[in-house]
Amino acid sequence: MEVNEKLNRFMELVLSENEKINLTSITDVNEFKEKHFDDSLLPSKIFDFKNKNIMDLGSGAGFPGIPLAIVFPDAKFTLVEPISKRCAFLNLVVKELDLKNVEVKNSRSEDLPKEIKYDVIISRAVSELKILLELSIPYLKVNGTLIAYKGKRANEEIEDAKNAFKILNAKIANVQHEFIDLTNERNNLFIIKTAECDKKFPRNYSLIKKKPL
Repeated sequence: MEVNEKLNRFMELVLSENEKINLTSITDVNEFKEKHFDDSLLPSKIFDFKNKNIMDLGSGAGFPGIPLAIVFPDAKFTLVEPISKRCAFLNLVVKELDLKNVEVKNSRSEDLPKEIKYDVIISRAVSELKILLELSIPYLKVNGTLIAYKGKRANEEIEDAKNAFKILNAKIANVQHEFIDLTNERNNLFIIKTAECDKKFPRNYSLIKKKPL
């Protein structure tokens, strides 16, 4: 299958399985392509995913990981998702589309082996930035990049996460500002890990939530 064929087949799978498990509230085809495919692929306008080892943290229905994996077959993607029904769906997609560059892990991110480090971590609609930083930065290589898909509250979240940036040795390298459509603003934050962080991170999720950095 060509890239567009795979994307369309992926959309068909999401919409058909959506009747059984909650994957998306968007069922109009054009809106789906705009808000899921175009949005997922936005960072590739300014960032090269080729030959990178990438984690999609909190992959959900496979966004942004699956569209990026389809477009960049030479990059390796690990889709991390804690809900087993969604993982079953993601494995179905991997099989149907023959995505040899994708692995699905049914796990919370903070439960992953700490010795595994990624070149890139991508995350869309998972949590506020100060929490997302602790869930992701420990799993990045030094000089690796976290791409956090954020909306119009991005500046607020950055301000609120100042302490987390400092503690975890991370800094913002770039912000990609786009409009997905007339009303939906997207601010993709490109965050670099500048040095190794303390091995105690990430902490247990209940503690992260209760006492964010």
